[in-house]
Amino acid sequence: MLPSFLAASVALLAIGAQAVPQQGGSGGYGSGYGGQSEAASSTYSYAASATVKAAAATVSQAAVSTSTVACNNSPDLCNRNYNNITHMGAHDAAFLRNAATGYTVSGNQFYNATVALSAGIRLIQAQVHNSNGTLELCHTTCSLLDGGSLETFLTEIKTWMDNNANEVVTLLLVNSDDLDASEFGSVFSSSGISKYGYTPSSTSAMSTWPTLQTLIDADTRLITFIASITYSSTYPYLLPEFTYVFETAYGVSSLSGFNCTLDRPSTVSSATSGISSGYMGLINHFADTAEALGITIPDVNDIATTNSPETNVTGSLGTHGALCDSEWGEKPTFILVDFWNVGPAITAADNLNGITATGRTSVSTNVLSSSSSSSKAAAGLYLNGRTVAAVALAVVALGNFVWL
Repeated sequence: MLPSFLAASVALLAIGAQAVPQQGGSGGYGSGYGGQSEAASSTYSYAASATVKAAAATVSQAAVSTSTVACNNSPDLCNRNYNNITHMGAHDAAFLRNAATGYTVSGNQFYNATVALSAGIRLIQAQVHNSNGTLELCHTTCSLLDGGSLETFLTEIKTWMDNNANEVVTLLLVNSDDLDASEFGSVFSSSGISKYGYTPSSTSAMSTWPTLQTLIDADTRLITFIASITYSSTYPYLLPEFTYVFETAYGVSSLSGFNCTLDRPSTVSSATSGISSGYMGLINHFADTAEALGITIPDVNDIATTNSPETNVTGSLGTHGALCDSEWGEKPTFILVDFWNVGPAITAADNLNGITATGRTSVSTNVLSSSSSSSKAAAGLYLNGRTVAAVALAVVALGNFVWL
């Protein structure tokens, strides 16, 4: 049923708006649908106070120059072990909701990956698909939302790392089509980012990782985890995620639904068992909201609460992080959020790390949206008060059931 529905949705999208996926380029990894996406998101009536120029900031926008004694924006982090730091992450970093994508309701972020890095985000997550032999960043299917090639994505992150030599970056990639490590390795090599790849001392979970300063001194400042990949000694810096990391549940639809129970991998019995075995904990802290036909999209309506650093508010990031810290006996190593600039989410990580950060680029904490509904009238096709194009676009959110 799903393939036929998906195919029909793609056809409707083509009829209603003639969608053409857009490559990232210097304006970010935008995947645009032109005006029709604006119609799909016109029901969100947030005022956009941040400019389009800021939303499409280029890779050349490096973090404000930091002191050589600061690592990941704080001198206090330099001598801490990598697994004793909470790394704030951008979930589905390539899928943007901004002017370049017509404010598509399927987008998970307002700003691209390099802007995120400049603002202090140090974990970048993305879904990877094989599109006719090219590794693409696609949300469920490349026919609906294509964030550009993995090579372009990695090249821009590599350029950012070239310009920020005291920063350690983590990548988490979803191997949606069960590709071999060699296919990823080839792209990492061609992008040039493989030069920064860190190879752990063990091919199993480790209780002790190097300090940030050790990684910086060795210039092995990129830690890459790939979900559902088989380890390859040829590309030892491409790490099978669930060999080292466990995750909490994703696909949460209620702000009261966040918890610290281990969801994956099934080979680990519990979070506390994983911690004692050297696994690093990742909490998925993003909520979805249900639309028609059982489709879910990122919940932007509650994002101010979801990303709040407050520790006494139901559903807030601060509350979730503190709960896991208490239950696990140590703070989460990784956190993934949608719309990271709101909150801002990074404040919760700073609180868990006990730092006052320096050297970050300031980014608006506002929700970005389109206030125009003109493209809705232009689309011409409606279904229950929404454009057919919007229905097709929203199918992208079924990616929540693939990996989020």
